Amino acid sequence: MRKSYVVDMTRGPIAKELVLFSLPLLAGNLFQQFYNTVDSIVVGNFVGAYALGAVTSVGPVTNTLIGFFMGLATGSSVVISQYFGAKDAGRLRRSIHTSIIMTLLLAGIFMCIGYFATPSLLSLMQTPAEVVPEAIVYLRIYFLGIASLMLYNMGSGILRAVGDSRHPLYYLILSSLLNIVLDLVFVIWFKQGVAGAAYATIISQFISDLLIFGQLAVCKESYSVSLAEMHLDLSILRRIFWLGFPAGLQMALTAFSNIFVQSYINAFGAGATSGWGAYGRIDSFILLPMQAVGLAVTTFVGQNAGSHTVDRIKRGIRDALLIAAGVTIPLSLLMVSFAPHMVRLFNQDAAVLYYGALFLRLNEPFDVFCCSNQIYAGALRGTGDAKTPMCIMLFSFVLCRQVYLFLISRVVHSIYPIALGYPFGWAICSLTMFLYFKHSHWERRLSHEVYA
Repeated sequence: MRKSYVVDMTRGPIAKELVLFSLPLLAGNLFQQFYNTVDSIVVGNFVGAYALGAVTSVGPVTNTLIGFFMGLATGSSVVISQYFGAKDAGRLRRSIHTSIIMTLLLAGIFMCIGYFATPSLLSLMQTPAEVVPEAIVYLRIYFLGIASLMLYNMGSGILRAVGDSRHPLYYLILSSLLNIVLDLVFVIWFKQGVAGAAYATIISQFISDLLIFGQLAVCKESYSVSLAEMHLDLSILRRIFWLGFPAGLQMALTAFSNIFVQSYINAFGAGATSGWGAYGRIDSFILLPMQAVGLAVTTFVGQNAGSHTVDRIKRGIRDALLIAAGVTIPLSLLMVSFAPHMVRLFNQDAAVLYYGALFLRLNEPFDVFCCSNQIYAGALRGTGDAKTPMCIMLFSFVLCRQVYLFLISRVVHSIYPIALGYPFGWAICSLTMFLYFKHSHWERRLSHEVYA
């Protein structure tokens, strides 16, 4: 008997199903984070504090373009999975090849925009002068190789859309390990500094591209890839944009707003820039479990909405909140307790240690708010309401956070309230998402949709 990898979440112990479904998602996200984190650790320890600031401070810039693409990639995955489920081989193949062509075209556009706009973007963030030269080098190399990252995400999205979640994870693990080796080789052996870290990332991602598209090229399934079929289907492209643009817009705007957050931090000097970067790398790992549970909730709610088990949905949301908080709170407390030691993994400079530990101690206790954001947003998407979470997050993370930072920076010249800009946005989002979910009458709407 062939083992089934399909998970039926409409029956069985709820907490167990959520945990088991979340673990593979967590593993994939964990290795995805290794790329930038390893770059930061190697550069921070073997090149210096300014190099650490250069590598970590450019995150909002790269995430703006990548976030927009990831939203479109989500649209592609939905279209591909629909045609695969419908056994429509013709449209399935056209949607896959259209998605690949779209990726290559966008990669060319992003590469040009990113390369030539790099100095202006760093200026917009008020990047400290000491960090700027190395930040330009790292960011420009990153953008020249951005196609490798985009192709990996699209290729893995194609495989997941047709039900293969294992091979993308295997390739990601392999490329993450390769990235560690190449970081050490380029930075320590070849003395390439931040450029070496960028080269290591691009090369390791390119290897994962070869593995994914090699699999798609040689397989005999209906979703195989052929150079002869590489052309755009405009009707399918419109569907991809229609489904993916809202998510891409939310991700891009949220990431772009963080450029301004970074500018407020950068105003306090290179030590603050590097310390904020180290904090961000550490905090990204704390957020991973709740993000995985949030994705699991979307599937859980979606399946149980189809079977109209409203009580089970409510219990699932409650259990998901407890699971997410039960993991996040101990991890956050651990980071607060060992804050200087965690930052020391990235760099030994006194200013970096001071600011990095400060940011961890100020912000980590508030990470629990993000549990509510992720779980309720996932639940709403599972009921078919994808636009409201997008609007609430844009309102909280972009509008409210930027207004708060603008006003507080003109009242008090202190990094403490500036650093609390992230928790402020999380708290607004958590409260708004909870109130909307409680009063949106989703059960009534769900009942109508099921029986309509």
